[in-house]
This record gives sequence, C-alpha cells and structure tokens, in this order.
Amino acid sequence: MNQDGTLPRATAPVAAVPCSEDERAVVLAAYGVDSLEDDPELVSVVNFAAKLCGAPVAVLSMVEGERQRFLARFGLDDRETPRSQSFCAHTMLEPAPMIVADATGDARFRNNELVTGALNIRFYAGVPLVSSEGVPLGALAVIDTQPRPEGLTELQLEGLQVLAESVMCRMAAHRHQLAATTRASESARAMREIADMVPGIVWSADHEGKFDYFNSRWRHTTGADHPATMTDWGPHVHAEDTDRTRDAWQSSIANGMPFECEYRLKQVDGTWRWTLARALPVVDGQGQVTRWYGTLTDIDEGHRRSENRDLLARELSHRIKNIFAVVAGLISLRARRRPEAADFAQELIDTIRALGRAHDFVRPMEGMKGDSLLGLLKELMAPYADAPGRVEISGDDCVIGPRAATPLALTFHELATNSAKYGALSDADGSVTITIECGHDVQSAAVRWRERGGPNAQQPAEEGFGSRLLKSSIEGQLGGTLERRFADGGLEVDLVIPRAAIQS
Repeated sequence: MNQDGTLPRATAPVAAVPCSEDERAVVLAAYGVDSLEDDPELVSVVNFAAKLCGAPVAVLSMVEGERQRFLARFGLDDRETPRSQSFCAHTMLEPAPMIVADATGDARFRNNELVTGALNIRFYAGVPLVSSEGVPLGALAVIDTQPRPEGLTELQLEGLQVLAESVMCRMAAHRHQLAATTRASESARAMREIADMVPGIVWSADHEGKFDYFNSRWRHTTGADHPATMTDWGPHVHAEDTDRTRDAWQSSIANGMPFECEYRLKQVDGTWRWTLARALPVVDGQGQVTRWYGTLTDIDEGHRRSENRDLLARELSHRIKNIFAVVAGLISLRARRRPEAADFAQELIDTIRALGRAHDFVRPMEGMKGDSLLGLLKELMAPYADAPGRVEISGDDCVIGPRAATPLALTFHELATNSAKYGALSDADGSVTITIECGHDVQSAAVRWRERGGPNAQQPAEEGFGSRLLKSSIEGQLGGTLERRFADGGLEVDLVIPRAAIQS
C-alpha cells in the first residue's frame, strides 16, 4: 500500500495518442525504421546528446504498439523495452520537452521497472519526435542514474531540441528516399506488366549490348531462357541470318546508332519465323549511350506475302519483256514485206528496245532494282557512246520511280535517235553532254541536254511526232516543262521536272 492509499503499480499506464495505432503504424512504416537502426548519422546525434548533457545514457526511441525500440543508443545495451515502461511514450505526446528531475518522486514513473530495476533511472529529459502529419513517433532523450533537481541548462535544452530537429530531418530524407524508390519500383513493375501484355518481344541491354531484360513473350515464343549476350542469342537465329544480324548489332553498339534487322527466329516448336528486330540507344547529357531498348516483331506473314508479290512481279516482268521482244519481232517480220517502211520499222523497233531497257532498269528480273536517273541515262545512251567523249553524263543523281521510267526513257531515246540522224551524234566529231541538277533542298530536277560538234540545229517547219512525244512525256505525264533551242552550235534542251513526279 502506498502512502496515498493506492496499490503499487509495476508500470505506468500506456499513454493515449491522438490517432489510432493503425494510423501510427502506417506512418512509422513510411520512415523505414528497420533500416535506420544504428544509422551512423543518428548514432552521432545520440552520442553528442550524451556529451552535451553530461548524461551516461542517451537514446533515440521509436514507440511502437507493444514496445519502444532504440534506433541509436549510448551507454545502454538493450535495443528495446516494453512500451508500458517507456518514458518516451509520454514525451512524444508533449508539446514541449519533458523533464523528470527525479523519477522516484514522479507518480507516473516511481514504480516503473526502469526506475526500480537495474537501469536505476532517476533523471530523464526528452524531446518529442513528431512526423510532418502530426503523428507522435518517439523521442530523443538523455538519462541519468542521479536526480537532477536543476534539470538541464538553457543551452543543453536548446541543443537537445536542435539535435531532435536534425533527427527528424534525417528520418524525413530517408522517408522521401524510400517513397521515391517505392514509386520507381511500382513504375517498373507496371511497365513490366504492360510489356508482358504486348504481342511482341520487348528487351533491354546495357551500354555494352549485354541483355538484361526480356518480357515473358520471349519464353512464350522460343521456350528458352533469355540470352545474356549476342553469343547466347546465336542459336535462336537462323544460320543464314546469323552473321548479318550479329554484324548489324555490333555496328550499332560501336556507333551508337539505331539498330534494325530482319532475321528468322526459332520458335518453341522448332520452326522459323521472320522477325523484325529494332533497338534505340538511350544517350546521357555527354552523348554517351547508357542503355538500349528494343523490340522483336513477328513479320513472317507479311514477309512471305512480300516474297509472293516479288515472285509474281518477276513473272510479270518476264512476260512483259517477252512481249517487247515479240512485238519487235513482229514489226521486223512485217517490215521485210514492206521495204518502203524499213526506216519507220527500225525506229519503232529501237523505241521498243529503249522501253525494254528502261523496264529492265526499274523492274529487273535478276539483281537489284535500279532507282537512279544517272543509271537510267547511262543505260539508254550506252549504244551511242561508241568513243570516249561522245556522250558525257554528270551532275546530281536523282531517285526515279517505276511510273516515271517510261516517259523518261521515251524522251531521251527520242533525243538520242534524232541526234544520231540529224544532230551531233550524226557526226564523228559530235558529242552530247547531259547535266542533272537534283539537290536535296530543291523541289524540281533540272536536266540539260547539249549537242556540240555536229551540224547546226534547224528548227523543223512544223511540229512532228517526235516533238509531240517529248511534250506528252515531260509536260503531260510528268507535269514538267520542256524548252528547246535550235542554236548554231547544236540543239539545246532544258527539262524541269518535279521531284515528286520523277520519284513516282
């Protein structure tokens, strides 16, 4: 029985807090206190607090549901005590530092085991630690085994408060770091989930090209673990495509340029399907590649359709070529029965052969497709370049399309045959120069035809078929302009054709 008539209590009652314990638990968890135990910065604060106050014990206490745990401590071996014995559980609820000059004379603590037991607490001074939401967390405290009627000096108390603010700054920084890490982790998880939902294969690699991530579609497609290097990738790439694919990837790694390649990828059932591989580099502020992100897209059906179209195109091209030959042969046969039409028949045959050469250039049955205006002109003018300097072609090159090839071929064939009959190419010393201006920054291509060394050019009395053919080809089909000058030195022709028409 105590002197006041009450029964002795082994511990002080648990202090009530202004929010639920569940709410406090959520806030405490946000600080990640498990990873703050013995944090060097917090340990330094506690050590200095003990020195500042001349106290044998100092603690940084976090009050949980059933215990108080010491994130940092000085002069104390225990890492935790029951919450029912906690002085700090009371301190954290105070609006100001809590000072207990002599615990044996304080009704709240005189029967506390920390006072009556081995720890022998007599003096306690603590500063509350409260979260930014106003949730009480714990306290920074100094403890002595001797009573201190005078408490702390003004400087010591102010210093303890400053140290408590430093503790909260450290804990807040840790909380923000954890939150950022959690957000990044959640974002990465969401991106992985999204990547697993897309129909193609998504992957990433480090700056050296070592693969470190594949979405689940890789295993679904190949039935294999994802590769770590290009060497590991090799068995999944068709043998005929391996060298080409590897060289393209290594070139992109070396130059930091986007990667794109088509190859056959081995499927889980052992079959091969055409795949489009693409990757883009991620570049830092210094222009250095830090990562690669890529995709593998199944293009097998489209690739095979393209192969079928190419096969059909080759077959049609072959048949058209045969038609040119048949028509030229029929004209030749009929011309034998009409000697008076031999010259006209030969002109017609030469024109058909010129169309055949243009067709071969843009629709070849073998080899690579031609798409060069320079190349087409050289092909058409080759029969007339029987001596050095007879035909000179120079200037910018220009991409041509299949639709433009026919009117261009007819135009230059007509100019060449006329020159061979009446102009510079009819003379052994005559020559033709063709100059192309087709820069990337212009909307139209200019082609200049100049004849020199032959007879003076004579303007015909009336417009003939050849003139109408030139105008029809350049102005009618290509939407360009045609200008002819019949000069003393030889015929001069200027053509201006929209680039869009030439490339169509």
